[in-house]
Amino acid sequence: MLTSDLLEETYFALLANKARSGLTILGIIIGIGSVIAMISVGQGSTASIKSSIQSLGSNLLMVSPSFQRGVGTQISAGRGSAQTLKQEDADAIQEEVALVEAVAPELSSRYQVTAKGTNTNTSIVGVTAAYAGVRNISVTDGSFISEQNTRSLSKVAVLGPTTMSDLFPGIATSTVIGSVIKINKIEFRVVGVVEAKRGSGFSNQDDKIFIPLTTAQRFLAGSNYLSTIYIEVADQESMTAAQEQITSLLLTRHNISDPTLADFSIMNQADIISSVSSVSNTLTILLAAIAGISLIVGGIGIMNMMLTTVTERTREIGLRKAIGAKKKDISLQFLTESVMLTFIGGIAGILLGWILSYAVAYFGGMTTVVAPWSVFLAFGVSAAIGIIFGYYPARRAASLNPIEALRYE
Repeated sequence: MLTSDLLEETYFALLANKARSGLTILGIIIGIGSVIAMISVGQGSTASIKSSIQSLGSNLLMVSPSFQRGVGTQISAGRGSAQTLKQEDADAIQEEVALVEAVAPELSSRYQVTAKGTNTNTSIVGVTAAYAGVRNISVTDGSFISEQNTRSLSKVAVLGPTTMSDLFPGIATSTVIGSVIKINKIEFRVVGVVEAKRGSGFSNQDDKIFIPLTTAQRFLAGSNYLSTIYIEVADQESMTAAQEQITSLLLTRHNISDPTLADFSIMNQADIISSVSSVSNTLTILLAAIAGISLIVGGIGIMNMMLTTVTERTREIGLRKAIGAKKKDISLQFLTESVMLTFIGGIAGILLGWILSYAVAYFGGMTTVVAPWSVFLAFGVSAAIGIIFGYYPARRAASLNPIEALRYE
Protein backbone atom coordinates (compact mmCIF):
# COMPACT_ATOMS: atom_id res chain seq x y z
CA MET A 1 0.00 0.00 0.00
CA LEU A 2 1.29 3.44 -0.95
CA THR A 3 1.92 5.92 1.87
CA SER A 4 -0.39 8.48 0.26
CA ASP A 5 -3.19 5.89 0.04
CA LEU A 6 -2.60 4.90 3.66
CA LEU A 7 -2.83 8.50 4.90
CA GLU A 8 -5.91 9.16 2.79
CA GLU A 9 -7.66 6.07 4.15
CA THR A 10 -6.72 7.12 7.70
CA TYR A 11 -8.08 10.63 7.15
CA PHE A 12 -11.47 9.41 5.91
CA ALA A 13 -11.67 6.71 8.61
CA LEU A 14 -11.21 9.26 11.40
CA LEU A 15 -13.69 11.64 9.83
CA ALA A 16 -16.30 8.91 9.53
CA ASN A 17 -17.16 9.38 13.22
CA LYS A 18 -16.00 12.85 14.18
CA ALA A 19 -17.52 12.90 17.66
CA ARG A 20 -15.91 9.62 18.72
CA SER A 21 -12.54 10.59 17.26
CA GLY A 22 -12.72 14.01 18.88
CA LEU A 23 -13.49 12.62 22.33
CA THR A 24 -10.68 10.08 22.02
CA ILE A 25 -8.22 12.81 21.01
CA LEU A 26 -9.46 14.94 23.91
CA GLY A 27 -8.29 12.29 26.38
CA ILE A 28 -4.77 12.48 24.95
CA ILE A 29 -4.86 16.29 24.89
CA ILE A 30 -5.75 16.45 28.59
CA GLY A 31 -3.08 13.89 29.45
CA ILE A 32 -0.27 15.58 27.53
CA GLY A 33 -1.30 19.05 28.69
CA SER A 34 -1.46 18.08 32.35
CA VAL A 35 1.93 16.33 32.25
CA ILE A 36 3.64 19.39 30.71
CA ALA A 37 1.88 21.75 33.12
CA MET A 38 2.78 19.70 36.20
CA ILE A 39 6.42 19.37 35.15
CA SER A 40 6.57 23.13 34.47
CA VAL A 41 5.28 23.85 37.97
CA GLY A 42 7.87 21.52 39.51
CA GLN A 43 10.72 22.91 37.41
CA GLY A 44 9.62 26.46 38.15
CA SER A 45 9.57 25.79 41.89
CA THR A 46 13.08 24.34 41.72
CA ALA A 47 14.38 27.33 39.77
CA SER A 48 12.68 29.79 42.11
CA ILE A 49 14.09 28.20 45.26
CA LYS A 50 17.58 27.97 43.76
CA SER A 51 17.43 31.61 42.72
CA SER A 52 16.26 32.69 46.16
CA ILE A 53 19.02 30.77 47.94
CA GLN A 54 21.67 32.04 45.52
CA SER A 55 20.39 35.60 45.97
CA LEU A 56 21.45 35.37 49.62
CA GLY A 57 25.06 35.53 48.47
CA SER A 58 27.74 33.64 46.56
CA ASN A 59 29.75 30.73 47.99
CA LEU A 60 28.23 31.14 51.44
CA LEU A 61 28.86 29.26 54.65
CA MET A 62 26.43 29.95 57.49
CA VAL A 63 27.55 29.41 61.08
CA SER A 64 24.70 29.16 63.59
CA PRO A 65 24.90 28.71 67.37
CA SER A 66 23.39 25.65 69.02
CA PHE A 67 23.32 24.07 72.44
CA GLN A 68 25.86 21.34 73.04
CA ARG A 69 24.56 17.84 72.47
CA GLY A 70 24.50 15.57 75.44
CA VAL A 71 25.89 12.05 75.58
CA GLY A 72 23.76 9.65 73.56
CA THR A 73 21.80 12.34 71.68
CA GLN A 74 21.78 12.40 67.91
CA ILE A 75 20.63 15.93 67.12
CA SER A 76 21.60 19.42 68.16
CA ALA A 77 18.80 21.22 69.95
CA GLY A 78 18.14 24.93 69.87
CA ARG A 79 19.91 25.69 66.61
CA GLY A 80 20.11 29.44 66.15
CA SER A 81 18.68 30.24 69.59
CA ALA A 82 21.73 29.47 71.77
CA GLN A 83 24.26 32.12 72.74
CA THR A 84 27.56 30.53 71.76
CA LEU A 85 28.88 32.79 68.98
CA LYS A 86 30.52 36.17 69.58
CA GLN A 87 32.04 38.94 67.49
CA GLU A 88 35.48 37.61 68.41
CA ASP A 89 34.63 34.36 66.59
CA ALA A 90 33.79 36.28 63.43
CA ASP A 91 37.01 38.31 63.71
CA ALA A 92 39.07 35.14 64.18
CA ILE A 93 37.53 33.53 61.07
CA GLN A 94 38.31 36.63 59.02
CA GLU A 95 41.92 36.79 60.22
CA GLU A 96 42.94 33.13 60.43
CA VAL A 97 41.17 31.35 57.55
CA ALA A 98 42.92 32.30 54.31
CA LEU A 99 40.14 30.94 52.06
CA VAL A 100 37.63 33.43 53.47
CA GLU A 101 36.88 36.54 51.41
CA ALA A 102 34.55 38.32 53.83
CA VAL A 103 32.70 37.73 57.09
CA ALA A 104 29.34 39.26 58.00
CA PRO A 105 28.08 38.65 61.56
CA GLU A 106 24.39 39.09 62.24
CA LEU A 107 22.15 39.51 65.26
CA SER A 108 18.51 39.01 64.36
CA SER A 109 15.30 39.17 66.39
CA ARG A 110 11.72 40.36 65.98
CA TYR A 111 10.50 43.64 67.47
CA GLN A 112 7.52 45.94 67.22
CA VAL A 113 8.23 48.88 64.93
CA THR A 114 6.16 52.05 64.71
CA ALA A 115 6.08 55.12 62.50
CA LYS A 116 3.57 57.97 62.27
CA GLY A 117 0.18 56.25 62.47
CA THR A 118 1.50 52.82 61.41
CA ASN A 119 3.16 49.84 63.04
CA THR A 120 4.44 46.38 62.19
CA ASN A 121 6.21 43.45 63.78
CA THR A 122 9.26 42.55 61.75
CA SER A 123 12.77 41.14 61.89
CA ILE A 124 15.45 43.58 63.10
CA VAL A 125 18.87 42.57 61.82
CA GLY A 126 22.03 43.98 63.36
CA VAL A 127 24.77 44.00 60.71
CA THR A 128 28.14 45.44 59.75
CA ALA A 129 29.17 47.23 56.56
CA ALA A 130 30.41 43.95 55.04
CA TYR A 131 26.93 42.43 55.24
CA ALA A 132 25.67 44.06 52.05
CA GLY A 133 28.48 42.60 49.93
CA VAL A 134 28.33 39.12 51.45
CA ARG A 135 24.53 38.84 51.16
CA ASN A 136 24.21 40.54 47.73
CA ILE A 137 22.12 43.43 49.08
CA SER A 138 21.71 46.54 46.95
CA VAL A 139 20.38 49.89 48.12
CA THR A 140 17.82 51.66 45.90
CA ASP A 141 17.79 54.92 47.86
CA GLY A 142 20.07 56.33 50.55
CA SER A 143 22.94 54.24 51.92
CA PHE A 144 23.58 51.02 53.82
CA ILE A 145 25.04 50.62 57.30
CA SER A 146 28.62 51.97 57.35
CA GLU A 147 31.64 51.17 59.52
CA GLN A 148 31.24 54.59 61.12
CA ASN A 149 27.66 53.71 62.09
CA THR A 150 28.90 50.50 63.71
CA ARG A 151 31.77 52.15 65.61
CA SER A 152 29.62 55.01 66.91
CA LEU A 153 26.57 52.87 67.81
CA SER A 154 24.44 55.05 65.53
CA LYS A 155 20.67 54.70 65.72
CA VAL A 156 20.11 54.46 61.99
CA ALA A 157 18.00 51.98 60.00
CA VAL A 158 17.83 50.62 56.46
CA LEU A 159 14.38 49.34 55.49
CA GLY A 160 13.39 46.38 53.39
CA PRO A 161 10.79 47.22 50.70
CA THR A 162 8.00 45.26 52.40
CA THR A 163 8.66 46.91 55.75
CA MET A 164 8.80 50.32 54.08
CA SER A 165 5.39 49.83 52.47
CA ASP A 166 3.96 48.67 55.83
CA LEU A 167 5.30 51.67 57.73
CA PHE A 168 5.00 54.29 54.98
CA PRO A 169 2.14 53.18 52.68
CA GLY A 170 1.84 55.17 49.47
CA ILE A 171 4.96 57.25 50.17
CA ALA A 172 7.81 57.48 47.64
CA THR A 173 11.06 55.77 48.61
CA SER A 174 13.10 58.96 48.37
CA THR A 175 10.70 60.70 50.76
CA VAL A 176 11.14 57.99 53.41
CA ILE A 177 14.87 58.76 53.77
CA GLY A 178 15.37 60.82 56.91
CA SER A 179 12.10 59.72 58.52
CA VAL A 180 12.06 58.53 62.12
CA ILE A 181 10.82 55.12 63.23
CA LYS A 182 10.70 53.53 66.67
CA ILE A 183 12.07 50.04 67.23
CA ASN A 184 11.10 48.69 70.64
CA LYS A 185 10.27 52.32 71.57
CA ILE A 186 13.76 53.54 70.60
CA GLU A 187 13.99 56.15 67.82
CA PHE A 188 15.96 55.34 64.66
CA ARG A 189 16.51 57.49 61.59
CA VAL A 190 15.95 55.87 58.18
CA VAL A 191 19.07 56.23 56.00
CA GLY A 192 18.28 53.79 53.17
CA VAL A 193 15.93 51.36 51.46
CA VAL A 194 17.21 48.10 49.96
CA GLU A 195 16.27 46.52 46.65
CA ALA A 196 13.52 43.89 46.64
CA LYS A 197 14.52 40.23 46.63
CA ARG A 198 10.96 38.84 46.83
CA GLY A 199 11.79 36.52 49.69
CA SER A 200 13.07 32.96 49.69
CA GLY A 201 11.89 29.49 50.63
CA PHE A 202 12.89 30.16 54.27
CA SER A 203 11.87 33.75 55.03
CA ASN A 204 10.84 36.99 53.40
CA GLN A 205 14.09 38.83 52.72
CA ASP A 206 12.18 42.06 52.04
CA ASP A 207 10.43 42.18 55.43
CA LYS A 208 13.46 43.27 57.46
CA ILE A 209 15.10 46.33 58.98
CA PHE A 210 18.89 46.57 59.12
CA ILE A 211 20.61 48.49 61.90
CA PRO A 212 24.26 48.61 63.10
CA LEU A 213 25.30 45.40 64.87
CA THR A 214 26.73 47.21 67.89
CA THR A 215 23.52 49.22 68.25
CA ALA A 216 21.41 46.03 68.19
CA GLN A 217 23.66 44.40 70.79
CA ARG A 218 23.71 47.39 73.13
CA PHE A 219 20.18 48.80 72.94
CA LEU A 220 18.00 45.87 71.87
CA ALA A 221 19.58 42.55 72.84
CA GLY A 222 21.67 43.72 75.79
CA SER A 223 24.40 41.20 74.95
CA ASN A 224 27.31 40.76 72.55
CA TYR A 225 26.24 37.40 71.14
CA LEU A 226 25.51 36.70 67.45
CA SER A 227 22.66 34.77 65.83
CA THR A 228 24.52 33.92 62.60
CA ILE A 229 27.89 34.41 60.96
CA TYR A 230 27.79 34.55 57.16
CA ILE A 231 31.07 33.71 55.45
CA GLU A 232 31.90 34.33 51.81
CA VAL A 233 34.48 31.84 50.53
CA ALA A 234 36.93 32.68 47.75
CA ASP A 235 35.49 30.20 45.24
CA GLN A 236 33.15 27.21 44.94
CA GLU A 237 36.01 24.68 44.97
CA SER A 238 37.22 25.94 48.36
CA MET A 239 33.90 25.56 50.17
CA THR A 240 34.62 22.17 51.77
CA ALA A 241 38.16 23.07 52.82
CA ALA A 242 37.02 26.39 54.28
CA GLN A 243 34.22 24.66 56.19
CA GLU A 244 36.70 22.20 57.71
CA GLN A 245 39.13 24.97 58.70
CA ILE A 246 36.38 27.08 60.28
CA THR A 247 35.05 24.07 62.18
CA SER A 248 38.51 23.32 63.54
CA LEU A 249 39.08 26.97 64.48
CA LEU A 250 35.77 27.33 66.36
CA LEU A 251 36.22 24.02 68.17
CA THR A 252 39.60 25.26 69.40
CA ARG A 253 38.24 28.66 70.41
CA HIS A 254 35.33 27.08 72.29
CA ASN A 255 37.59 24.49 73.97
CA ILE A 256 35.68 21.55 72.50
CA SER A 257 37.71 18.42 71.77
CA ASP A 258 34.89 16.21 70.47
CA PRO A 259 33.35 17.56 67.19
CA THR A 260 30.12 15.73 67.93
CA LEU A 261 29.64 18.02 70.96
CA ALA A 262 30.05 21.24 68.97
CA ASP A 263 27.99 24.20 70.19
CA PHE A 264 27.63 25.52 66.65
CA SER A 265 26.64 24.22 63.22
CA ILE A 266 27.86 25.16 59.74
CA MET A 267 25.62 24.96 56.69
CA ASN A 268 27.03 24.94 53.19
CA GLN A 269 25.02 26.88 50.62
CA ALA A 270 25.87 24.35 47.90
CA ASP A 271 24.59 21.49 50.08
CA ILE A 272 21.36 23.36 50.76
CA ILE A 273 20.79 23.94 47.03
CA SER A 274 21.56 20.29 46.29
CA SER A 275 19.14 19.04 48.94
CA VAL A 276 16.38 21.41 47.86
CA SER A 277 16.87 20.44 44.21
CA SER A 278 16.68 16.75 45.07
CA VAL A 279 13.42 17.19 46.98
CA SER A 280 11.96 19.43 44.28
CA ASN A 281 12.90 17.00 41.50
CA THR A 282 11.25 14.17 43.41
CA LEU A 283 8.12 16.29 43.72
CA THR A 284 8.23 17.05 39.98
CA ILE A 285 8.42 13.34 39.16
CA LEU A 286 5.50 12.66 41.51
CA LEU A 287 3.39 15.39 39.89
CA ALA A 288 4.24 14.12 36.40
CA ALA A 289 3.39 10.54 37.41
CA ILE A 290 0.00 11.60 38.75
CA ALA A 291 -0.70 13.56 35.57
CA GLY A 292 0.57 10.59 33.53
CA ILE A 293 -2.34 8.50 34.77
CA SER A 294 -4.59 10.54 32.50
CA LEU A 295 -2.38 9.51 29.57
CA ILE A 296 -2.96 5.85 30.36
CA VAL A 297 -6.69 6.51 30.55
CA GLY A 298 -6.44 8.24 27.16
CA GLY A 299 -4.59 5.22 25.77
CA ILE A 300 -7.33 2.90 26.99
CA GLY A 301 -9.82 5.19 25.25
CA ILE A 302 -7.89 4.78 22.00
CA MET A 303 -7.88 1.00 22.34
CA ASN A 304 -11.60 0.99 23.03
CA MET A 305 -12.30 3.14 20.00
CA MET A 306 -10.11 1.04 17.71
CA LEU A 307 -11.68 -2.23 18.88
CA THR A 308 -15.10 -0.74 18.19
CA THR A 309 -13.89 0.40 14.78
CA VAL A 310 -12.60 -3.09 13.95
CA THR A 311 -16.00 -4.56 14.80
CA GLU A 312 -17.85 -1.98 12.71
CA ARG A 313 -15.54 -2.44 9.72
CA THR A 314 -15.43 -6.25 9.76
CA ARG A 315 -17.06 -6.55 6.31
CA GLU A 316 -14.68 -3.92 4.91
CA ILE A 317 -11.71 -5.89 6.25
CA GLY A 318 -13.06 -9.09 4.70
CA LEU A 319 -13.53 -7.33 1.35
CA ARG A 320 -9.98 -5.93 1.42
CA LYS A 321 -8.56 -9.37 2.15
CA ALA A 322 -10.71 -10.94 -0.58
CA ILE A 323 -9.21 -8.64 -3.22
CA GLY A 324 -5.63 -9.28 -2.10
CA ALA A 325 -4.85 -7.14 0.95
CA LYS A 326 -2.23 -8.76 3.18
CA LYS A 327 -2.23 -9.01 6.97
CA LYS A 328 0.47 -6.36 7.28
CA ASP A 329 -1.61 -3.95 5.14
CA ILE A 330 -4.64 -4.32 7.40
CA SER A 331 -2.51 -4.13 10.55
CA LEU A 332 -0.66 -1.04 9.28
CA GLN A 333 -3.96 0.66 8.40
CA PHE A 334 -5.41 0.40 11.90
CA LEU A 335 -2.09 1.10 13.61
CA THR A 336 -1.72 4.28 11.55
CA GLU A 337 -5.18 5.43 12.62
CA SER A 338 -4.25 4.88 16.27
CA VAL A 339 -0.94 6.75 15.95
CA MET A 340 -2.63 9.57 14.05
CA LEU A 341 -5.09 10.04 16.92
CA THR A 342 -2.28 10.36 19.45
CA PHE A 343 -0.23 12.55 17.08
CA ILE A 344 -3.05 15.07 16.75
CA GLY A 345 -3.76 14.85 20.47
CA GLY A 346 -0.06 15.29 21.26
CA ILE A 347 0.25 18.51 19.23
CA ALA A 348 -2.86 20.00 20.82
CA GLY A 349 -1.79 18.74 24.26
CA ILE A 350 1.57 20.54 24.01
CA LEU A 351 -0.24 23.80 23.22
CA LEU A 352 -2.60 23.20 26.15
CA GLY A 353 0.37 22.51 28.44
CA TRP A 354 2.01 25.82 27.45
CA ILE A 355 -1.23 27.69 28.04
CA LEU A 356 -1.79 26.04 31.43
CA SER A 357 1.75 26.77 32.61
CA TYR A 358 1.47 30.44 31.66
CA ALA A 359 -1.97 30.63 33.27
CA VAL A 360 -0.58 29.22 36.53
CA ALA A 361 2.26 31.76 36.44
CA TYR A 362 -0.05 34.67 35.61
CA PHE A 363 -3.01 33.96 37.88
CA GLY A 364 -1.34 31.88 40.59
CA GLY A 365 1.78 34.02 41.00
CA MET A 366 3.98 30.91 40.75
CA THR A 367 7.13 30.52 38.70
CA THR A 368 6.74 27.94 35.93
CA VAL A 369 9.37 26.68 33.49
CA VAL A 370 8.38 24.68 30.40
CA ALA A 371 11.46 22.55 29.85
CA PRO A 372 12.03 21.42 26.23
CA TRP A 373 12.72 17.88 27.44
CA SER A 374 9.26 17.72 29.01
CA VAL A 375 7.68 18.57 25.64
CA PHE A 376 9.67 15.88 23.82
CA LEU A 377 8.96 13.40 26.62
CA ALA A 378 5.22 14.03 26.55
CA PHE A 379 5.10 13.81 22.76
CA GLY A 380 7.20 10.64 22.76
CA VAL A 381 4.94 9.04 25.36
CA SER A 382 1.86 9.94 23.33
CA ALA A 383 3.35 8.29 20.23
CA ALA A 384 4.24 5.21 22.28
CA ILE A 385 0.69 5.06 23.61
CA GLY A 386 -0.67 5.14 20.07
CA ILE A 387 1.53 2.21 19.08
CA ILE A 388 1.06 0.17 22.26
CA PHE A 389 -2.70 0.60 22.61
CA GLY A 390 -3.28 0.42 18.86
CA TYR A 391 -1.29 -2.77 18.34
CA TYR A 392 -3.87 -5.22 19.70
CA PRO A 393 -6.84 -3.83 17.70
CA ALA A 394 -4.66 -3.71 14.57
CA ARG A 395 -3.52 -7.30 15.09
CA ARG A 396 -7.08 -8.41 15.73
CA ALA A 397 -8.23 -6.77 12.50
CA ALA A 398 -5.42 -8.40 10.53
CA SER A 399 -6.25 -11.84 11.95
CA LEU A 400 -9.89 -11.86 10.83
CA ASN A 401 -10.88 -14.68 8.51
CA PRO A 402 -11.90 -13.03 5.21
CA ILE A 403 -14.82 -15.44 4.55
CA GLU A 404 -16.28 -15.00 8.03
CA ALA A 405 -15.67 -11.26 7.80
CA LEU A 406 -17.65 -11.04 4.54
CA ARG A 407 -20.57 -12.88 6.19
CA TYR A 408 -20.57 -10.52 9.18
CA GLU A 409 -23.72 -8.45 9.55
